[in-house]
Amino acid sequence: MRPDRIDWTPPPADPNRPRQVRRILRLFRPYRGRLAVVAVLVGASSLVSVASPFLLREILDVALPQQRTGLLSLLVLGMIVSAVLGGVFGVLQTLISTTVGQRVMHDLRTSVYGRLQRMSLAFFTRTRTGEVQSRIANDIGGMQATVTSTVTSLVSNLTGVIATVVAMLALDWRLTVVSLLLLPVFVWISRRVGDERKKITTHRQKQMAVMAATVTESLSVSGILLGRTMGRADSLTRSFADESEKLVDLEVRSNMAGRWRMAVIGIVMSAMPALIYWTAGLALHLGGPGVSLGTLVAFTSLQQGLFRPTVSLLSTGVQIQTSLALFQRIFEYLDLPVDITEREDPVRLDRAKGEVRFENVEFRYDDHVGDGDDQGVGHDRGVGHDRGVGHDRGVGHDRGERRGQGAPVLTGVDIDVPAGGSLAVVGTTGAGKSTLGHLVPRLYDVTGGRVTLDGVDVRDLDFDSLARAVGVVSQETYLFHASVADNLRFAKPDATVEELHAAARAAQIHDHIMSLPDGYDTVVGERGHRFSGGEKQRLAIARTILRDPPVLLLDEATSALDTRTERAVQEAIDALSANRTTITIAHRLSTVRGADQIVVLDRGRVVERGTHEELLHLDGRYAALVRRDTRLEAAGG
Repeated sequence: MRPDRIDWTPPPADPNRPRQVRRILRLFRPYRGRLAVVAVLVGASSLVSVASPFLLREILDVALPQQRTGLLSLLVLGMIVSAVLGGVFGVLQTLISTTVGQRVMHDLRTSVYGRLQRMSLAFFTRTRTGEVQSRIANDIGGMQATVTSTVTSLVSNLTGVIATVVAMLALDWRLTVVSLLLLPVFVWISRRVGDERKKITTHRQKQMAVMAATVTESLSVSGILLGRTMGRADSLTRSFADESEKLVDLEVRSNMAGRWRMAVIGIVMSAMPALIYWTAGLALHLGGPGVSLGTLVAFTSLQQGLFRPTVSLLSTGVQIQTSLALFQRIFEYLDLPVDITEREDPVRLDRAKGEVRFENVEFRYDDHVGDGDDQGVGHDRGVGHDRGVGHDRGVGHDRGERRGQGAPVLTGVDIDVPAGGSLAVVGTTGAGKSTLGHLVPRLYDVTGGRVTLDGVDVRDLDFDSLARAVGVVSQETYLFHASVADNLRFAKPDATVEELHAAARAAQIHDHIMSLPDGYDTVVGERGHRFSGGEKQRLAIARTILRDPPVLLLDEATSALDTRTERAVQEAIDALSANRTTITIAHRLSTVRGADQIVVLDRGRVVERGTHEELLHLDGRYAALVRRDTRLEAAGG
């Protein structure tokens, strides 16, 4: 549901608010020392600020009437020193508090990014990229004022109000009571305003996430190509304009929520000095104790000084309540359950031999249905060719009802791949091929049985050992918007120029790279769109060669290429596969005929296995797939 209309009914009290506030405060715990310095500066600044009215009273009641110029000079000097100290304390306080706030924001950004790095592949197949980016950029960015200045402003203004009230009581308690009569009403109004703004902010951040996702998808290279070729550029622009219009409405409502009520508070507090003069005059007329001119002027000066921190304190309370919505969205990401974790005492392999086994493997996706409230966070679209299988955990505001697990994608899979051997996994679309391959590098974890590497369950290996042992070349090659050299060095950051050239030669891409204007310094462009599909695949192969893994997983690595390009890429793959354990997930069978073992999957079960010749002789599923490919090749020729 998108926020086309806001329900203005006052929200019920949030029972989780105290726990959330405590959690926010814990973010500042590593910076206790600096915050203590800020507290000292705040206290000193507050004492200095209330000193001037007392000095002013002495000037008006003593120094001027008695014409004591020496005392007058000292009192004036004291007022000047107070102003200078207040300014210095304010600058130091701002410097330290801003530094602490920026460090807290850095910690939040890093924590969210690190948490997302640990999420399973299913999370990213279900969540729109723009939604993730919006959490890190918009939500954390929107908290900048809160974490950099609001907390310090809260402490500073609270200390200032307390010090000013104490000083006012010392001058005249009766006038103080009159000044503070309406304060509880002001606090109640500010809390109502804060609740309204928090509710609007939640809708606003969701709408910003929608826009971020729209921009990310439609203004990517692939999105532009699709929009242009489908003639939908104008339609996409209108759609974006509609989403932007909703955001305009929410921004206006957010800024105007409670604005008139806060303005009334300001008007009343600005009029308070007149009320003080009237009260003092009325008390004198009724025969009560008089108030000296110096005391009256000093009191109204303090009362005016009370006005600024009180209004700021109320506004700060509103801002904190508004920021709770942002913190809630961030904490939702920090609280995401991590499905794939490393055990406390993982097994470390210095150099794996490459023996891979699937032992009675079963896998099924979590069956979870959400309400789709969190933009783009909904069904698990599946990976590779195993699409539409179940759903994964909800995230953010996707508070669907857990329904257990879906139908099994893999059942009773037993396969042995000796070190240096080659396995090909084939089958029709949706048979479970890609899912089986993804279990080896732990992109998913099995839900039954186990996958082992050199006899060790991959779930018991440390992440670094597993990443070094298993290299993946997939159909969807991803290249960063960086130079060719930087993309290759992503696999091995300390690779020398000679190693880059050797890997590129093995992948049969070196000559093409050298023909480019900037050679290895050529920027590949967004998602590598300056290169053809075959060139990108060979760059991915070169990157994997640099990694030098003992186990190689080829997931439909050539299925999107034409026949001629496929042959060139296949030659590079053959060079890469030499002396490695190779698992090939294939839709086209022309690339797997030389495999030591071919396994045919059907609905998640192994229905045939053997060499190419053995399976042809069997004249079963594999033979039927070969005949299908032969007909397609003949038709294409």
